[in-house]
Amino acid sequence: MTALLREVTVVAAVIERDGAFLLTRRLQGTHLEGLWEFPGGKIEPGESHDEALRREVREELAVECRVEGLVQSVSHAYPEKVVHLHFYRCRLEGAPQPAMGQKMQWVPRAGLGALAFPEADRALIAQLMAGGG
Repeated sequence: MTALLREVTVVAAVIERDGAFLLTRRLQGTHLEGLWEFPGGKIEPGESHDEALRREVREELAVECRVEGLVQSVSHAYPEKVVHLHFYRCRLEGAPQPAMGQKMQWVPRAGLGALAFPEADRALIAQLMAGGG
């Protein structure tokens, strides 16, 4: 008999500036540590996607953001949980700083394929590299 996997809903910010995307690296000791990702995180009970994304960007990058629209939604089953991930195009209102000790970098569209991302991000990376999103 198979146990049901825990499900989590996550929002992530697709932030583009001058043809480059803002990425952060998952901290050691976290799920999928060391992989690059779009900033964001889990939705707390009672939060809308918009509220959660603004909170996560504030916590991770010490800056406010405007959520502009859904880019893509995907569900992915990892061995330990199922992630329902919603990517939103966002605009920053200020200069981002890695507020949690994580690495942060701006990566040109063509350079996205050279980095290691979580499996759930694969379709978005392909879309962005093809000029979409």
